[in-house]
Amino acid sequence: MTASPQLHPAAAESLAKWHAMIAANDLSELRSIVHPDVTFRSPVAHNAYKGADALVLALTAAATVFQDFTYYRQAATADGLNAVLEFGAKAGGKEVKGIDFIRFDEDGKIVEFEVMVRPLSGLHALAQEMGKRVGAALPDYKEKR
Repeated sequence: MTASPQLHPAAAESLAKWHAMIAANDLSELRSIVHPDVTFRSPVAHNAYKGADALVLALTAAATVFQDFTYYRQAATADGLNAVLEFGAKAGGKEVKGIDFIRFDEDGKIVEFEVMVRPLSGLHALAQEMGKRVGAALPDYKEKR
């Protein structure tokens, strides 16, 4: 069996900060590891959201929605600039499993963050709870096609 690829040192440092923020349930330093032009892809929206403000808004709200949030597995791509994190949590009383796809630049800044969630009942509960918190504000950041 071959060893898993390692993250680029700057990406690894930012990912360690991300994990520390999640463990402390405090995302106040999130902006320090995010590129200003980051792209965020939500599991409930077709078009991506653009910019650090959108990502910080969405992830800060998600941190209030999820209960019992735990990362289970982590993998990296061969270039060391992409991490895949598997998680489990509850949202609106429903169990969810999901994956965060995080792409970093050479400076360790998050340039892309995509979330996928299943099952559908959990995704609906997540969407409903997120809508209550950021439904009015987040659409302002949608990427124009």
